[in-house]
Amino acid sequence: MTAFSTEGQSDPTVQPVPASVVEQVDAADITLSNPKRAVLSLGSNLGNRLETLQGAIDALEDTPGLRVKAVSPVYETEPWGVAPGSQPLYFNAVIVVRTTLPPSSLLERGQAIEEAFERVREERWGARTIDVDIVAYADVVSDDPVLTLPHPRAHERAFVLAPWHDIDPEAQLPGRGPVADLLDGVGHEGIRPRPDLELRLPE
Repeated sequence: MTAFSTEGQSDPTVQPVPASVVEQVDAADITLSNPKRAVLSLGSNLGNRLETLQGAIDALEDTPGLRVKAVSPVYETEPWGVAPGSQPLYFNAVIVVRTTLPPSSLLERGQAIEEAFERVREERWGARTIDVDIVAYADVVSDDPVLTLPHPRAHERAFVLAPWHDIDPEAQLPGRGPVADLLDGVGHEGIRPRPDLELRLPE
């Protein structure tokens, strides 16, 4: 895996890994040995929002044991949980991945990417360079306070449901039902598609 080269390494969160481990991960990727499907939500409202979202997608693709399988259209959305006009608008997207990582490791990877893009956590609902949330992991339902699955507010967030529905119209949110029905319930207020913008599926 070239991602582990220390020369010209573009992803600062990836650390050198022994060759034997790399070979095992590569073998798992090739054979797709018991991969799990996970849905992640990405958001950014500081800096170059589109570039940051693409950088997070590329960093996830560079993760051992993870492959990005689908990338949604971009939506521009009102910030959640704060007064209107108090923060810049967000760019949001949803991606579907297949991974051999357990949920806890996927969470750690997402947080490492946030840190690499200098995400600051000074206030709840604060502006951020990047937000990487695990929306769902296979059919897992868990109330673990460290990582609640599915995401406890995904069912009421149009900026998650709309892009997810775009790439998987038949999607189901574990414990909540069809994403299409949930989206009908919350509507599209506060979000708008940006067809002039595009995120790339990593090659």
